[in-house]
Amino acid sequence: MRPTTIHTAAWRYPGAYPDANFNFRHLKAFAQKLERGKFDAFFMADHLAVLNMPIEALKRSHTVTSFDPPTLLPALAAVTEHIGLIATGSTTFEQPYHLARRFASLDHLSEGRAGWNIVTTSNPDAALNFGLDDHVGHDERYRRAREFYDVVTGLWDSFADDAIVRDMETGIYFDPAKMHVLNHKGPYYSVRGPLNVARPIQGWPVIVQAGASEAGKQLAAETAEVIFGAGGSLADGQRFYADVKGRMARLGRDRDHLKILPGAFVVVGETAAEARAKRLKLDSLVHYDSAIAALSIALGHDASAFDPDAPLPEVPPSNASKSAQDRVIQVARRDNLTVRQLAQRLGGYAGLAFVGTPQTIADGMEEWLMTEACDGFNVMFPYLPEGLDDFVDKVVPELQRRGLFRLDYEGRTLRENLGLPRPSNRFFTETSHPQAAG
Repeated sequence: MRPTTIHTAAWRYPGAYPDANFNFRHLKAFAQKLERGKFDAFFMADHLAVLNMPIEALKRSHTVTSFDPPTLLPALAAVTEHIGLIATGSTTFEQPYHLARRFASLDHLSEGRAGWNIVTTSNPDAALNFGLDDHVGHDERYRRAREFYDVVTGLWDSFADDAIVRDMETGIYFDPAKMHVLNHKGPYYSVRGPLNVARPIQGWPVIVQAGASEAGKQLAAETAEVIFGAGGSLADGQRFYADVKGRMARLGRDRDHLKILPGAFVVVGETAAEARAKRLKLDSLVHYDSAIAALSIALGHDASAFDPDAPLPEVPPSNASKSAQDRVIQVARRDNLTVRQLAQRLGGYAGLAFVGTPQTIADGMEEWLMTEACDGFNVMFPYLPEGLDDFVDKVVPELQRRGLFRLDYEGRTLRENLGLPRPSNRFFTETSHPQAAG
């Protein structure tokens, strides 16, 4: 959810809510419907600049503006009880102390349902909003991200779980012996600490990462607990899964402590033909200006000058997302697409898609799950509310019938529902405090 759907034309689909990005009543209903469907989390993607595309294309995009995640997710926490709340936070344009404080607060407000999606921010226009003339280089962004993660998690460990004693008889509110001053000094950050928020309910909010470049996969293997993976072929998924899980093993991490969830675009029909017709209708609503702009963003290169009816020419490397550029070029070569065809596909959604009946969609998901291509899916709906309702009302019962999906939430925190351990405090020995016990 960003905070609705990823498809460019979703807001134009018959019956869709065109104002949903800024309509809290709709967003509240979406989150509550997801919770009724026993979803693990509401994942809110975010960006720190208006997308860098030509104005003729930009004016057609419903994702041009959206709520600030740290403002929206606490509001959703107040109207839900079980579903996790994951938001993007940039390691390039945020400060570690600010981010640690926001996500620790969200974890307390939601009673243990927060997750932080670590991004390095690939949009070069974001730099212009933060006093920079040029974007920070790709490899440097990942070096900065690794140190940023160390600082944030260190700040979350500022207090032992039982540091806040609130002893009314003695007048002692907290035990100073159970407070740690971080005193971090590194190449990019100098942060004294401690954080002025008690240790999060989950120890740390769940760590999510989405990079698929070599640097991104290494950062994920070292730090992530959930990967929002790029959708592709089953073989692509199996290679990515084996790569990242193998890196974890070499680092001494338990492979079950990282859940790989590829993005999955799902269109449900009563018949396969009906589902295909729905997608064709949706994609037909993508304007070519938007499509070519989406292609330009993915390539990190202006594609508007390319011959639309010729094959994709050679594209130079860019300072944007290398993994995104590689995926697009691979699709163009694999399927022998013209620039126009590639742009139209990308302008809608070009990744992993399950388009069919509840039974065939469950078949596809089961194959991915059972062949070590993923641990689950980050489901993306084609339009709202119909696409969400179709999945919860029709696909979820089929997955449950096959024993592939929960009948109810297993725990009270996002970590518990994902089957992830609670991190120990690196500075203090764990206690039997209720927070530590989950």
